[in-house]
Amino acid sequence: MNKHDPQTGERPDPARRGFLKAAPLGALVVAAAAVPASAAPEAAPAAPDPKVKRGYHETDHIRRYYQTAAYW
Repeated sequence: MNKHDPQTGERPDPARRGFLKAAPLGALVVAAAAVPASAAPEAAPAAPDPKVKRGYHETDHIRRYYQTAAYW
């Protein structure tokens, strides 16, 4: 640890932590440079099929599970 040493009078150098403070900004610059400037926008996702049921719906295998998991 780089703490104040009362015997020698040395104090930690605050400039040593400058790199750690600037590292997130450098990562943003690298990420922004990696994205091509002329990237075409992606096509919108297709509309969901109205025939496909979404969300919870009770099926035969779920009913069987409820019967076997019942303990009362």
